[in-house]
Amino acid sequence: MSATHRSLSSASMRLLVVLSMTALLIGAMAPVALAARSHNVGTKSFMKAQRVGTTRITGRAPSHGEEEVFEDEFRPDPEEAAEEGERGKFIHNPISTARVPSSHVPRPAVQAIVDATGTTHFGGLNHFDQRFSGTGDYTNTQFSLEPPDQALCVGNGFVLESVNTVIRVKSPAGANLTAAMPINDFFNLAPEVIRADPLVFGEFTSDPKCYFDSDTNRWFLTILELDVDADTGAFTGPSSTLIAVSTTGDPTGTWNLFSIDTTNDGTNGTPTHDECPCYGDQPLIGADANGFYVSTNEFRTLGPGFNGANVYAMSKTALAAGSLGTVVMFYQPTLAEGQAYSLQPATTPPGAAYASGHGGTEYFLSALEFTGGLDNRIALWALTNSSSLNSATPSVAMQVTIVDSQVYGAPPTMQQRDGPTPLKALIKSKLAPAALGVPSTSEHLNLLNSNDDRMNQTVFVNGEIWGALNTVQKSPTGATRTGIAWFGVTPAFGGNALGGSVSHQGYVALQNTNAAFPAVAANADGDVLVGYSVVSPGIYPSAAYSWIGAGGTGAANVVAWGVGPADGFTGYISLDPGDGGVERWGDYSAAVADENGDLWFATETINQACSFQQFLADTTCGGTRSLFANWGTTIAKVTP
Repeated sequence: MSATHRSLSSASMRLLVVLSMTALLIGAMAPVALAARSHNVGTKSFMKAQRVGTTRITGRAPSHGEEEVFEDEFRPDPEEAAEEGERGKFIHNPISTARVPSSHVPRPAVQAIVDATGTTHFGGLNHFDQRFSGTGDYTNTQFSLEPPDQALCVGNGFVLESVNTVIRVKSPAGANLTAAMPINDFFNLAPEVIRADPLVFGEFTSDPKCYFDSDTNRWFLTILELDVDADTGAFTGPSSTLIAVSTTGDPTGTWNLFSIDTTNDGTNGTPTHDECPCYGDQPLIGADANGFYVSTNEFRTLGPGFNGANVYAMSKTALAAGSLGTVVMFYQPTLAEGQAYSLQPATTPPGAAYASGHGGTEYFLSALEFTGGLDNRIALWALTNSSSLNSATPSVAMQVTIVDSQVYGAPPTMQQRDGPTPLKALIKSKLAPAALGVPSTSEHLNLLNSNDDRMNQTVFVNGEIWGALNTVQKSPTGATRTGIAWFGVTPAFGGNALGGSVSHQGYVALQNTNAAFPAVAANADGDVLVGYSVVSPGIYPSAAYSWIGAGGTGAANVVAWGVGPADGFTGYISLDPGDGGVERWGDYSAAVADENGDLWFATETINQACSFQQFLADTTCGGTRSLFANWGTTIAKVTP
């Protein structure tokens, strides 16, 4: 889950829709050790993760079933409570004004947009897959979700993709090696919703991330989980971060499953955090030679409130071997400005050297823009002595230093090109009351949400940590748009004290065109690219990448042009008033290098379009969308 507004609450307001096909349209924790202060970045606790079983990716191709009854539309969301009466007030931040004046919005030189559709690329998971995947007890049990949170990992001759609550394995050529499988099925959880009378709700899951580790020849997948009341779908309090680790280098084989309790209210051996029960929003993952790392944003489950970031560190080799001992949790690492949020742990590409100093070091980057304005600094974090994670009582510590950077700030919403929008047409038509349960209403073409300016995924290679984020920009004409700020940060220890500086930085800036939701990939040779979505009043949502580095920012290479506008329910006030007529987009892309040095990325695109007449005859438009959304994803391989 991620932001629907630009406060640091990360509030997603994700509305989970039970789709229908009406006749009208068919025409496990140990006690916590005594907390100890560590380098003034929070408290540290020793915890235990629980092994909860095994799994594998199975299923068949998704298909929509027989005529259904429209029984329910929305399911509770844990961050809706955080919105009520507390919007934008979660970060305890003593600074009341932006650090950089609003007149300093970046006005970078623009890059050319070029056609690069000859690049190897293929369609990834789409909304049809999300909604209609599942077999056996999981048939017709998926909700409709926006936006498509993207996980991607590549290696050993496989491409693993997970979007929202489905997972699938492909070949490097794009062939499906498994069907799309519901995440709840994969993690041995109850189905999201059983469409019986009455409805039966299963665990809430969200925000997948994945990683292939060439050292251990293992695949890692994480997901957020919250317990719900089976009768009502309401959240009951307990939550966890679920971790799956393959037992071999083949992701189509068996996986071990682990669970870290993130409730943190003193029950089940968890520490007692402020006003919990809580959950760990948008788990972010990284790895070094010794450890596997998960960073979360801790929100209160049953009411408004944000407790800051948590960082979980654990032995990578133990996970790969199918067991896990001590997990170290850093709670609420803080900055002078207030609570830290979205600490992005780094990965290191195959063949590149890890940061081996200070007993093994894992680096993180985070943004410092707390006000919805502008800033010109980022935070560099280091977790040291990671080699001790293989012991029963790890002795790891965290430090943080602030480095000066180029200016960045909260991005605006994005305009898209007009085109066929059959859901919008349905809302306007006289069929709307019977089909959707809403009055016939004229809606505008959806704007797309660019969320906020938190740091996106990071990679460590050749002594630098690379990362990128969304930012507001102005075109040379003065038009405000969303662009990307990217950074290469060089850490430097003075003795045991962390320091560092920005060694490379720049912007992806396109003339009167938006570039959003960046993901950085780098290989061992030091080739670095950033993949992202491109959209404008003249361009349907498309997939592109730019080379970045010492030479600045290269052209926007569009590998897949969108073929229609986004036509999702979160953009229509009639169906989702909470998002204010702005369709959810993102929330994040993904990028990674494989063992050959090729760079892969995946991002949200619109890969289908159909007319209102086609939609009335078949609301899936040939298995490319659902009644409520038409998002798709594109996976691309770039050879330097």
